[in-house]
Amino acid sequence: MSEQIVLEASKREVVGKQVKQLRREGKLPAILYGHEVEPTPIFLNQRETSKILKEVGSSTFVTLKVDDEEHAVLVRETQKGVISREYLHVDFQVIAMDQSVRAQVQVVVVGDDIPAVRELGAMVVTGLDSLDIECLPKDLPEQIEVDASILENIGDIIMVRDLSLPDSLTVYDDPETMIVVATAPTAIVEEEEEEEELLEVEPGAEEPEVIEKGKGEDEEDED
Repeated sequence: MSEQIVLEASKREVVGKQVKQLRREGKLPAILYGHEVEPTPIFLNQRETSKILKEVGSSTFVTLKVDDEEHAVLVRETQKGVISREYLHVDFQVIAMDQSVRAQVQVVVVGDDIPAVRELGAMVVTGLDSLDIECLPKDLPEQIEVDASILENIGDIIMVRDLSLPDSLTVYDDPETMIVVATAPTAIVEEEEEEEELLEVEPGAEEPEVIEKGKGEDEEDED
């Protein structure tokens, strides 16, 4: 594991719509739950926490200090503003270190010298960007690297079943799911051209008719 990540939080009494005031004060509302812990509303420093969360994955363990107690947690869910993209709420799950945990682990494609690219001009296309894994907390990787340098020919593919993973990890993804493939560049170009043709409108052609739905179909009556 990498260097320990520590976040400090405090319990909060404010809930519901009143949490908006906390955000105005630079505080980030959150919830703590999980192993031997009752769901507890908490808050953290918005600026400091946001910086750390940008570097934290769904399989990264964090030490969360709540007043005088420390908990080993995973970030289970985050909510962000649609426009501002600021964190609005975070769910922290307390993990028992002696019990298996299930998490999404980031897949990172590596390999600077890929024969299919160097010799055939192939394009490397990625598919799955994370793996659904279960294991003991001590065995949980922060990311899984996939070496694309084994792609030698157009059409070569790496699937979930091709990964060499420790026996301590249980993977729930379909073994036939594609992670990365070497594809011919012409296939990419043709696909883009087809999309452009579909978007083109011939001169004089009429715009698609917009049919207005009745209020009963997509609107609710106000009481």
